[in-house]
Amino acid sequence: MGYYAAGNRMHGVPPTGYLPIEEHGIVGDLRTVALVGTDGTVDWYCPSRFDAPSLFGALLDARKGGYFSLSSHVTTRPKQMYLPDTNILLTRFHGAEAVGEVIDFMVPETSSTRKARDLLVRQARAVRGRATFELACHPAFDYGRAPHTVEVVAGVGAVFESPAGHCVLRTRVPLKVEESGVAATFTLDEGESVDIQLEWRGEVRPLATGETTDLFTLTSDFWQNWVSQSRYRGRWRETVQRSALALKLLVYHPTGALVAAPTTSLPEELGGGRNWDYRYSWLRDAAFTVYALMTLGFLEEAASFMEWVQARCESATPERDVMIMYAVDGGEEIPETTLDHLEGYRGSRPVRIGNNAVHQRQIDVYGELMDSVYLYNREVPISYDLWIGLSKRLNWLAKHWQEPDEGVWEIRGPRQRFTYSALMTWVAFDRAGRLARDRGLPAPVERWRKLAAAAHRFVQDSCWDRELQAYVMHPGSRLLDASVLVMPLVKFAGPTDPRFLSTLDRIGTELTSDSLVYRYAITGHDGLDGGEGTFNLCSFWYVEALTRAGRVREARTIFEKMLTYSNHLGLYAEQIGASGEALGNFPQAFTHLALISAAVNLDRALDRR
Repeated sequence: MGYYAAGNRMHGVPPTGYLPIEEHGIVGDLRTVALVGTDGTVDWYCPSRFDAPSLFGALLDARKGGYFSLSSHVTTRPKQMYLPDTNILLTRFHGAEAVGEVIDFMVPETSSTRKARDLLVRQARAVRGRATFELACHPAFDYGRAPHTVEVVAGVGAVFESPAGHCVLRTRVPLKVEESGVAATFTLDEGESVDIQLEWRGEVRPLATGETTDLFTLTSDFWQNWVSQSRYRGRWRETVQRSALALKLLVYHPTGALVAAPTTSLPEELGGGRNWDYRYSWLRDAAFTVYALMTLGFLEEAASFMEWVQARCESATPERDVMIMYAVDGGEEIPETTLDHLEGYRGSRPVRIGNNAVHQRQIDVYGELMDSVYLYNREVPISYDLWIGLSKRLNWLAKHWQEPDEGVWEIRGPRQRFTYSALMTWVAFDRAGRLARDRGLPAPVERWRKLAAAAHRFVQDSCWDRELQAYVMHPGSRLLDASVLVMPLVKFAGPTDPRFLSTLDRIGTELTSDSLVYRYAITGHDGLDGGEGTFNLCSFWYVEALTRAGRVREARTIFEKMLTYSNHLGLYAEQIGASGEALGNFPQAFTHLALISAAVNLDRALDRR
């Protein structure tokens, strides 16, 4: 047995150091995910829940973060794919004389598959020739801050113990202690395979015969049955289904919360400081995600989200009302701190955990929330208790909608009366009035109608710049803001309204680089240093706005170009850099939900033509 102090240990570095963000796939169990690189390395994994401390965090520090590598010894061309209609990842290693494969998956937590076991399953296989594999497992508990011991247990594998928890590595491959972890080299003849399990807080026991096969079948059946519910049959079926499968992986099943992304501090600019923790549930992102899944016919996730929203309404206070984000269990404390002992992805500091934006005021969330509730109610009537809770939230909005806020982009500069926030105020009261009339629910409908009209007039009278012939970020600003692209998407403006078309052209000229759209010009107004890439959400909003405006051929060209910026698995991070690289947290729900909406609406427009 060996003992290793966290923070100053010098264990091995993952085989290729820092892989590009886009060189990853993800597997998950509907409570958390693991990122697996094309080199076979798990370099991000937070056991039990998305926002838990990492066990493998080499993505944020190649030397101190911890990793779990399983790769073929003579690889020249690694490739990855998902097994059809699943979130089971296959990494293939092509050598000169052999081909090896690694299968990675986690068993989803659902009523049918039973409670998740915090189990990462890996299987090495020789599919052609004689393949040699190398295994190296170097955990780093609590973001590399907690010490741990490692012990090889005969007949089991290895046990890692720490004050922060313990995990068991099960395999029949003989292991040896190597610095802070274990390692092994083994050779398989064609057709042979080796099973490996890593279980958080697992029982110290050997692998059972056939256990991996049973878990594989259970997991494969779950994903194939789930995705078969999709009613999308359009031109981009494989792309849309992959986005849906990615969104499903971002659901925290115990509560129905949806995280914005499963990673933290992946930079929006290499070496820059725009590094944020997205492992929480934003009301806005979750509401948009529910809309995207409902569009495809997935109602179970929407129902769970409605229950989650009702709980948040019940915990709201008159002083601050609902918050813009929550921990996945509904917790309201998300203090932002930095992990100064980690160097960050390719030296991009600081590494942050938690998010101070939790204290921001973002008035737009009421609009996104009410829009998702309105759309859900068209499929399944909402409960009376949820309606009463939402009505109280609208009472708060009625008192405060004219106040400045930090807006949809979470500006860390001065508060403003952002155009998008007023636009979404209109959505909130408009959808609430429609829902009340449709269901005959008790509501001050006439008051809401007047508030919606006031918000509409504010956008038209104060946020329209006659000289620019465009809607601007906020009154008095000369900045364009790509968030106004949603105007026709939410029915605020007709898709061919002259004001909107003029704004659309401006955005196409000033914020768009080929098919890629910046959310706004970086001028220092957001209170942050450095730059960022183009924003994938805005690029897909742009596609949908063009589609609705009747510019279908242009929309399709831009959409097809955007698809070339996904990674090899069809996954997107938050942003795209100057050379086409992925930037920001990965994968990002915003991007995939906007892709789904753009594809569905573009399909309809092409069918009409």
